[in-house]
Amino acid sequence: MTEPVPSAGLVPSEPASRTEPALSELAPSELAPRATLSSLRPLPEAQTGEPGASSGGGASSGAGALSGGGVASLDALFARTRAEGRAALIGYLPAGYPDLPRSRALFDALIDGGCDAIEVGMPFSDPVLDGPVVATAQRAALAAGFRSRHVFEVVRHIADRGVVPVVMSYINPVLAYGRGSFARDLAASGGAGMITPDLIVDEAAGWLDAADRHGLAPIFLVAPSSTAERIALTTAACRGFVYAASVMGTTGAREAVSAQAPDLVARCREHTRLPVGVGLGVRTGDQAAQIGSFADAVIVGSALVAASSGGPGAVRDLVADLAAGVRRATPSQSGDPA
Repeated sequence: MTEPVPSAGLVPSEPASRTEPALSELAPSELAPRATLSSLRPLPEAQTGEPGASSGGGASSGAGALSGGGVASLDALFARTRAEGRAALIGYLPAGYPDLPRSRALFDALIDGGCDAIEVGMPFSDPVLDGPVVATAQRAALAAGFRSRHVFEVVRHIADRGVVPVVMSYINPVLAYGRGSFARDLAASGGAGMITPDLIVDEAAGWLDAADRHGLAPIFLVAPSSTAERIALTTAACRGFVYAASVMGTTGAREAVSAQAPDLVARCREHTRLPVGVGLGVRTGDQAAQIGSFADAVIVGSALVAASSGGPGAVRDLVADLAAGVRRATPSQSGDPA
């Protein structure tokens, strides 16, 4: 994965109230305003993830870890999984796929199977960083009538079930909705934060400010190609956890875990005490166990989207296998970072 660049696709957006201009009203230079490093607002000191009050475990184990949403819910989640001596399992599905009613049933299957947290994907018409499985699902959701406001309905549904929801979105739909409005509505829905795969820290001042004002975790990606300077800059801006993309290229399930993943996690831990989650390519419980031995979270997307063609039962069965994998992992390198 090269350093991400915002793309021009759109998701229909109908915010109830907008305090920022719509994407169509922005000049090209305003779509991704470049900020100098000195202009980035100072972030609070990174969370150390020291164990705090926690409870629960298992499929509905998010209950007790949510702590009202926001960054605190992620801190509580990782404190609990660290106390249990295992990595967290984070599952991804696009909101509204194949349509909203069936989408909710699929998200329920993620919870019932044993996900500790859920990435709620914002469907986007130009998902340049996603492979064919995820891209096709996103476009199907849009064709079925998905609108930006629907993502908050899904987030609220997940939060009401006691599991930590995190949105994953390209930045342009957020700009179209309005960064401040999006952060406000995500926080009000019980969301913990947002992963922005095509937004680099240098250009994130507006989103960082909005996320901080509403207590959300901004989560950025690092890749095997990231330099030490880039990793330091990126992890310093993250809250909640750091997303380590274990391979270069687009999303998609793979036959084997990337050999670069352990090194990337170790390089991140040289710069942060935040948990590090590894994603891209995980498809089996054995792979989840392998990644869970050195990472703080195992992130699974494409395999779950592919399984969703078999309905909620197929998704629940795959998640159960993945959840068993993180629980049998030997945490040889995970735990408290240096």
